[in-house]
Amino acid sequence: MTTKLKVLVVDDEIAVSAMMVFLLTRAGFDVEAARAGEKAMQMAEAGSFDLITLDVDLPDSNGFKLCSRFKEHPRLCDTPVVFISARCLIEDQQHGLEVGAVDYIIKPFDAADFVSRILSHVETEKIWRNEPLSPIP
Repeated sequence: MTTKLKVLVVDDEIAVSAMMVFLLTRAGFDVEAARAGEKAMQMAEAGSFDLITLDVDLPDSNGFKLCSRFKEHPRLCDTPVVFISARCLIEDQQHGLEVGAVDYIIKPFDAADFVSRILSHVETEKIWRNEPLSPIP
């Protein structure tokens, strides 16, 4: 039996979060969601996620700072983080990568592109860790 790839979606916009959860679940991922930074940190520390999607603007924290916290955490530092944000300035995209994200996707995004980029980052991380790849239906 193979384990599904697990993703934590962090976005305070209910419709956007629900769409990402739907798309990733339909693609075969096991998905959990958080709508605030502190809840996301608690879930990330308690769970074992293969990837975290992260909005920049959260009600209780800044996504850039939260990403830095993930990258400083001994157990979370290798978990790929992908920013999903309406902030489209190149400076925001660069800052996201500087604080440790592997990608920065601008909202609104193409559904197929979103899913394929998430899968690519999860599989790349598994290759680097020398872990078996998990098939996605």
